This record gives sequence, C-alpha cells and structure tokens, in this order.
Amino acid sequence: MARPPSTAGPSAAVLLLHGGAETGLAAPPPGPLNLPAVRMRPFARSIAVATGGGDGGVLVRTARYAHRGWNGPREDPLHDAVRALDALRREAGDIPVVLVGHSMGARAALRAAGHPLVRGVVGLAPWCPADDPVDQLAGRDVVLLHSTRDRITSPRASQRLTARARPAGARTCLVAIRSSDHAMLRRAGQWHALTARIVAGLLGLGPLPGPVEAALALPPDAPAVDGTLDLDWLEV
Repeated sequence: MARPPSTAGPSAAVLLLHGGAETGLAAPPPGPLNLPAVRMRPFARSIAVATGGGDGGVLVRTARYAHRGWNGPREDPLHDAVRALDALRREAGDIPVVLVGHSMGARAALRAAGHPLVRGVVGLAPWCPADDPVDQLAGRDVVLLHSTRDRITSPRASQRLTARARPAGARTCLVAIRSSDHAMLRRAGQWHALTARIVAGLLGLGPLPGPVEAALALPPDAPAVDGTLDLDWLEV
C-alpha cells in the first residue's frame, strides 16, 4: 500500500546541478534541448524514490543557470547554486540539503558546499581543478563518482580532491566506475542507483554502502587510495 502524502513540511532537500562548459555566456537552451539537464532527470527520479517516493518529505530541485559556462573568475554556476540554496531556505526553512552535481555542476556543488544548509555533496564525473579551495567542505560528506575512462574530466583530480579535503575537515570518498564514460551512459543504471542510495544515506533515510561509510570515517591523514573504492566491490 502506498504511504499517504506527508502533511508536514519538507524534512530535507536535494539540489541537482547539471553540467555545462568551461566558457559560455549564452543562456542554456530551453527544455529538451538542454541535454546536460535532461541527463540528470533519471537521477532525479531515482533519488525521489530512494528518499521517500516523492511524498513531499524530501524536495528534489534542479538549479537554473543564467549562463552555460563557468566563465573563469565569474564562476557563474557557483552563484546560481547559492541562489538556489537561498531559495530553498526561503521555501522550506533550515532543512538539510545534499547537492548532486555532474561535471561543471559538481564543481559548483563542491564550491557551494559552505552554504549553511548543505550537509553533503555527491559529485558525478566532477571537474576538480587543483587550485580550487576545499576549506568550505569542512564538516561535509563528499562522495565523488568517476569513470576510470573519463576523457573530459580527470578521475585522478577527483582522487586528489578527496585527499586534499580530508585534512580540511571533510569526510570524503571516491567511487571509481570501470567501463563507463563522462556522460554516464554506459552502466547508467548503476550510476543512478548508487547515487540515489548515497543521497538517501547522507540524509539518514537509509544505509550507506558499507565501504562508503568506512571510507567517510577515515582519519584526516589517510592516503587518497584508502578512500578510493571500486564500484564492482559494492552491492548496488
């Protein structure tokens, strides 16, 4: 029997941030022409089911970008992410939020993680420049998923970020996904399922995969390899 809709306000939220480009001041194309946004829809559906079946207890929202690109020091998607978080706060109050971003959107999620609502970040094939700060990740759970065959963003850079962020006070983990790609089309179902399970776990709505939980509990000086997992070791 389906659960009755929640009559209380939302207990948590998930904010999705899709990919984009390194540069581009034009607005993203509308609707189905915005392929990076379309690619996140299966993640939204899986997350809604894993966090309560869309009964209103957990909001699932997608950030809107004013521009397609990161655009160097303008950092346009970062500001869009912060505005979206502020809008969630006005809508639902001080609820915990997990950010889920792909590629450029993952970079924006990592950079926006210092917002007071954010409890965790799930980065999908993230763009992790070596000089991006990590202090804003203190006290946050950060789980990155990256294909070992990604040719657009670097899985090694993701691994290095998990190591840099741990001494700054973050709890971090990298899940390596073999035989996939930057667009997350190969092994897509496993990307969706693992992301949804991790989001639910970070919000306390279900168990995290045991190895992920153990990696997040590593000490600050743990080497990057200790916090790197193989998807094929996990039960998803």
